[in-house]
Amino acid sequence: MKVRVAVLGATGTVGQRFIQLLDGHPWFEIAALVGSERSAGRRYGEAARWVLDTPMPEQVRAMTVLGDDAQLDTPLVFSALPSKTAGAIEQRLAREGHIVCSNASDHRMDSDVPLLIPEVNPEHLELITVQRRRRGWSGAIVTNPNCTATGPTMALRPLHDAFGVTKLLLVSMQALSGAGYPGVPSYDAIDNVMPYIGGEEPKVETEPQKMLGTLRDGAVELAPFVISAHCNRVPVLEGHLECLSVAFVHKPSLDELTAVLRNFRALPQELNLPSAPPQPLIVRDEPDRPQTRRDRDAGRGMSTTVGRLRACPILDYKFVCLSHNTIRGAAGGSLLNAELMYAQGIFR
Repeated sequence: MKVRVAVLGATGTVGQRFIQLLDGHPWFEIAALVGSERSAGRRYGEAARWVLDTPMPEQVRAMTVLGDDAQLDTPLVFSALPSKTAGAIEQRLAREGHIVCSNASDHRMDSDVPLLIPEVNPEHLELITVQRRRRGWSGAIVTNPNCTATGPTMALRPLHDAFGVTKLLLVSMQALSGAGYPGVPSYDAIDNVMPYIGGEEPKVETEPQKMLGTLRDGAVELAPFVISAHCNRVPVLEGHLECLSVAFVHKPSLDELTAVLRNFRALPQELNLPSAPPQPLIVRDEPDRPQTRRDRDAGRGMSTTVGRLRACPILDYKFVCLSHNTIRGAAGGSLLNAELMYAQGIFR
């Protein structure tokens, strides 16, 4: 029997990604859709303006959208709620015994909340025990990172383990879909690059330190490297492309660096989780790859593609990485978190 799940913020773009990815899932089935006051009480097919390329799944079209105060009978809840709205609702659901896999930023940096990428820091799920003891609830909140932090952190995991990262300079070129729908006005987006995304750079400069940190005595010791980030919005629909320059404690050769990235596999691949890509990191040797349109769907949108590996005259090495911001960086990341917890028996 499949686990019944609910999707919060179901009418938005990330909510729609959850619905798309959950359609036909081998372990989970959608049992409840939750929306805003505007959508509550309406059929989902009427309430949602479907913006994805694939059709709306028939199973959800006639479902009635519930309000955000609804009592849910689903062990697992996926949250696509906007930040600042999400926090209190997610806490209520955790108190009521639900496992909440959140895409929102409200609880990411809470000391007892896992900020999780299953290939990067699966051991941080041990924080659930701390969270339950400290907060006195039987449920849990588990978050996935900011979509811009996801790809670089995936690439940094094997590099930090092998060579010790000390400094990182990051310049992002972020897709319009990262702003949600309707997102950036067309007059601002077309023929333009916007060198500011509110609140983005602080997240990118801190979240990787938590994910790459060490869990010790029920707390995460942040990874001891520094990040400087420049975040830009560019006129592509999907896929965040990022240019990284990295310094290491032990500088490798270029061949060693490339081999570590190319050979990286982790727990989701060992467990063969349904949403896990066979290759979490794909290394491209062509001088002009990765490219957003050509590479964002690698691994069904769940792989991070790395290319242009070369020496950096200021730090040690520089490269480009690309990840799909609304799949791996949002709904797909939360879904993989849930699959890992299910496989480990954290809920059934």
